[in-house]
Amino acid sequence: MKTSEIKFTVTVDENHLPTKIEWEAPDSGEKSESKSIMLAFWDAKENNTLRIDLWTKEMMVDEMKKFYHQNIMTLTDTYVRATGDDKTAEAVRGFFMQVGKDIGVLDQK
Repeated sequence: MKTSEIKFTVTVDENHLPTKIEWEAPDSGEKSESKSIMLAFWDAKENNTLRIDLWTKEMMVDEMKKFYHQNIMTLTDTYVRATGDDKTAEAVRGFFMQVGKDIGVLDQK
């Protein structure tokens, strides 16, 4: 069995606020810097989701709105692949299409 690693390095300021987020995945040859990260883990023992949400001071509000919207939309794709529940996914997509328009990340057309 093979083991892969994804490494995140977070640099913080004197107030423990992230100033830099770097990540690397040696198996894929990827190494990059990011302004924000959202990680979710399923804790089977606690039957609960554990989350890590970080963003740097450089992350602009408009970028966070787009990041949030795109996360929900792609999370919905994951939900469909895992459950086959197209009906719920379509409801979420429809709602978030409107949210995207309301927060200005999608055209109002």
